[in-house]
Amino acid sequence: MASRSSEGGPVARRASPVPPACVPGGAQQAMDREPRPSLGRVPDFTWLPANEATRDDVDAVFAGGGARKCRCQAMKVPGWIWRDTTQEEREAAQVEQTACGTDGPTSGVVGYVDGEPAGWVAVEPREEYPRLWARKQPWMRMDPDLPGVWSLTCFVVRSGFRQEGLTYELAHAAVDHARRGGARLLEGYPIEPAPGKQVIWDEASVGLLQVFLEAGFEVHASPTLRRRVVRHHLG
Repeated sequence: MASRSSEGGPVARRASPVPPACVPGGAQQAMDREPRPSLGRVPDFTWLPANEATRDDVDAVFAGGGARKCRCQAMKVPGWIWRDTTQEEREAAQVEQTACGTDGPTSGVVGYVDGEPAGWVAVEPREEYPRLWARKQPWMRMDPDLPGVWSLTCFVVRSGFRQEGLTYELAHAAVDHARRGGARLLEGYPIEPAPGKQVIWDEASVGLLQVFLEAGFEVHASPTLRRRVVRHHLG
């Protein structure tokens, strides 16, 4: 694997190989699509909409930690994820939502470092997140009638690729993906911890404020001491 820089700023990149797309039944089929490069902190970073990635690549990113159990379903179910769904249901739902090997739509982006699946960011139209509308917190659904709003709700970084700045790359990829998908506004719900304080995994998965700010978001609201609602106007 190529070495990775932790310094900010644009870096030169070479294209990673295009992963074959998965098709029903587990067969592999090459797709005539190029991975998208991004600008930021990690050399040899590229990304693909999840439907253009492989099911194996998605599974590799979600193989460990809390992500393995959640499968990015916390905002996809109207109720409480651990009470109202089983592991099998969450895994099956993610397979359907990512739509590998199809023309989409899809539920997120897979990031690659030197061709290896390394991260995930959940990003799609806001109406695709039932729990945003079911929860009591009104800040999760500001301006409910505003058209063209997409939400960025979760980051996952695979073990072995952490603390390299990959979430910064994934945030930029999410902005690009949403813009390509026709979004007019991209919204996120990051945490801004107090100086010297840490956040637990469940909180960190939504992203830290500094990551969003570097990707061009602006703070729209601060509904709690640490929670921020950020927006990126795309057109």
